[in-house]
Amino acid sequence: MALSEKKRRWLAAHPELGRHQSMKRRHDHHDYQSPCIYMITLVVNNRRPLLGKVVDPDKDHPQPWFSPSPLGERIAQCWREIPQFYPQIRLLSLQFMPDHLHGIIQVTEQLPRHLGQVINGFKVGCNRVMKELSLSPIWEEGYNDRILQSKGQLNTMFRYLKDNPRRLWIKRNHPDFFRTQQEVKIGDQIVAVMGNRFLLDNPNKVAVKCHRNMTAAEKERTIMRFLMMAQRGAVLVSPRISQGEKDVMDMIQAAGFPFIQLLENGFSPMWKPGGEMFDACASGQVLLVAPWPYHTDRHAITRDQCLFLNDLAALICSQR
Repeated sequence: MALSEKKRRWLAAHPELGRHQSMKRRHDHHDYQSPCIYMITLVVNNRRPLLGKVVDPDKDHPQPWFSPSPLGERIAQCWREIPQFYPQIRLLSLQFMPDHLHGIIQVTEQLPRHLGQVINGFKVGCNRVMKELSLSPIWEEGYNDRILQSKGQLNTMFRYLKDNPRRLWIKRNHPDFFRTQQEVKIGDQIVAVMGNRFLLDNPNKVAVKCHRNMTAAEKERTIMRFLMMAQRGAVLVSPRISQGEKDVMDMIQAAGFPFIQLLENGFSPMWKPGGEMFDACASGQVLLVAPWPYHTDRHAITRDQCLFLNDLAALICSQR
């Protein structure tokens, strides 16, 4: 994934430090008939890889790509027919994966019925195809919708869908870096981890701490100091809580140095990191550490949690 312009400018100004650059979601108060843009996700029953396969790169395709099965082609045709029944819907993007699909749609005018009924009609059409082929219904119950409220969100989702085959190919070719390991003992703490566990064995680990009221000059010196440590072989450890810590770790990640990140949330069964963190995980650059189980609560991190994560970072750094 491309670096942000801010990171690119910073690393260009410090070339000596660059190592290598590198299911259901509903909104209770949303009107699902009104004009809006959504990303829809549907999952195949039992995660059967019926829709096609991800193909290795070759001379004609420099990146891994998705090749639909004959069934996948029939399902794609059902998707393309949605506007015939609902002319208020514009299809913006579709990405199949072996066991699920993502589609971005735009509701341009008021729908005559709830979006859920539109998706259910698509499923009915798919099940007719399955019946013709003497197969059982294809989709799991329900669907996931994500409301895309800004152009930035939309462009991010376009990139995400296009990048899905490459991400799956990387995950399959680097399975150890995407496998959650439960009950890993660090000192007297039991945690779950994902990524390059060998980073824990590095004897030179440094916790990143930054006070919240740094001036711009102090922040520049702090980033430089930690980058120099990383250049000398240190693995930096942080929960990325304060803005200063986030800035330091962003630059460490962008420069390609290894790091350990502590998380407030745990790992759900199908979870994998996204964006630049996905590439960091695939390359063995990062270890993600989660001291608490996975949860779906959306709340700000508490002061006690911050203190605990900082203590855990210090504990990790004390292990030799």
